[in-house]
Amino acid sequence: MAAITAAEQGLELVLVLEGTPEPLQKVRISGGGRCNVTHACWDPRELASHYPRGSRPLRGPFSRFACGDAIAWFDERGLTLVEEPDGRLFPQENRSEAVIRCLQQAAAAAGVQWQMRAMVQQITLHPEGGFLVEGRGLEQPLRARSVMLATGGHPSGRKLAAALGHQVVPPVPSLFSLSLQACELSACSGIALNDVGLDLKLGDQRFRQTGRVLITHRGLSGPATLRLSAFAARALHQSHYKGDLKVDWSAGLGRSGVEQRLQQWRREQARRTVSAAKPLDHLPRRLWQVFLALAGVEAERRWADLPLKAERQLLEILCAQRLAIQGRGPFGEEFVTAGGVDLGEVNLATMESRRCPGLYLAGELLDVDGVTGGFNFQACWSGGWLAGMAIAAASRSE
Repeated sequence: MAAITAAEQGLELVLVLEGTPEPLQKVRISGGGRCNVTHACWDPRELASHYPRGSRPLRGPFSRFACGDAIAWFDERGLTLVEEPDGRLFPQENRSEAVIRCLQQAAAAAGVQWQMRAMVQQITLHPEGGFLVEGRGLEQPLRARSVMLATGGHPSGRKLAAALGHQVVPPVPSLFSLSLQACELSACSGIALNDVGLDLKLGDQRFRQTGRVLITHRGLSGPATLRLSAFAARALHQSHYKGDLKVDWSAGLGRSGVEQRLQQWRREQARRTVSAAKPLDHLPRRLWQVFLALAGVEAERRWADLPLKAERQLLEILCAQRLAIQGRGPFGEEFVTAGGVDLGEVNLATMESRRCPGLYLAGELLDVDGVTGGFNFQACWSGGWLAGMAIAAASRSE
């Protein structure tokens, strides 16, 4: 995005150095190969609220280039984005290759040059101004007037930024599933429910999310779980991924509503078995039967014969089931990290370093990360566009 924008603004020589054989691999694997380009969140302040790190500082950049701008930018270059019911935006072709093709064609049309297998290993200040760039795959050091670092979560970018005077917040995983100590729910692996309340306690800190949760053979995943892990990323890391999780399966009914429903079922479904007559329609039967087993209730017991103690245990499970977290789930390379270059050291109006003039930084290299749903890519598009505009403007003023 930065290279294309700078070139389209008239910068004559723009060179992208890519350490891998193929560019844009993170775009390729994101969203299960579909690429969740951005999210339909139109207000800059609301958009910024989806970033556990950087929410307030990002309001400025998003006021200049936000979701609507990204949609228009891609549309002008031949890529139509389609909004899904949950607000996520994917390419109309529903394949990440469409996004890659759009970016590559836009880069070629603007005159951006590429060099693959060029791993930058050192960037130093040139005594006559600008930078000297050296690395594996480069026949000779390159001199550059401006340098843009967009290395994602790769440690090489953090090392380069630190060598140029930046403070780097140590990275920790973000956006991951949770493994449970005793996963009685494993028999329900594959079941997903909406409006599940999650309340995580880590020492004296609490984190809450409500939304769609997926039960896995190891624990919990799904959008609400991933959001919870993002906002609690540092606290979870400090606690060695151990904590107490309280789950509300009532879909918003709450304790009083569920209590009334159980009492109603005791009266109206008196002759039916507790297994056959579920009190909450949204609960899959397989999950309800697991809850009955956890409460020590025989599946063939009639509602009229349900002991009061068992009813209270069911109420507790449905509204405040307590689960012990024993770790995090697999950390895929398409997910993000919390950490990177401190935002206070970057002018977010231009993405230029405050410590090293002429150096620009954007994307996951910064201490910015968003929840799942296209927000991380949006931060990349916004930062890249701002940097490209600023680099081109700086070149014209010389």
